[in-house]
Amino acid sequence: MKILVITISDRASRGEYEDLSGPAVREILEESIPGAEVEVAVVPDEEKEIERSLESGLGGDAIITTGGTGLGPRDITPEVTERFCDRAVPGISEMLRSESLKETPNAALSRGWSGMRGKTLIVNIPGSVRGASFCVRLLAPLLAHAAGMIRGGDH
Repeated sequence: MKILVITISDRASRGEYEDLSGPAVREILEESIPGAEVEVAVVPDEEKEIERSLESGLGGDAIITTGGTGLGPRDITPEVTERFCDRAVPGISEMLRSESLKETPNAALSRGWSGMRGKTLIVNIPGSVRGASFCVRLLAPLLAHAAGMIRGGDH
């Protein structure tokens, strides 16, 4: 599987702090999916930058974004992702929120979105290391099955 992990954060993109979520997600994916090729990128909370980064991951099996899903004025990841995708996959985000609510009531504030563009699955997860790690552990077992379905297989 080929997966792009994009951290969406103004401060991390400026080097004001080290991105920890992207590398944590990458590590979990590589441990969970044998042979997975996982790349990481960091972009600011800017529509054009997010779109350009999403575009760069097309052709791969999945793009997972971390960050920009909250209630802050610059948290635009779900809106950009929804416009970018041609099909919604709401069950993924519903599952992530539902399971996350068992850990913290703050999960109700997550606005993460999931969909597809072409044959690439795109999923928004929280930006905190804890939230991103929790969600990607839930997501990882679904990715191979989803990729097989997207390609038209019987997975």
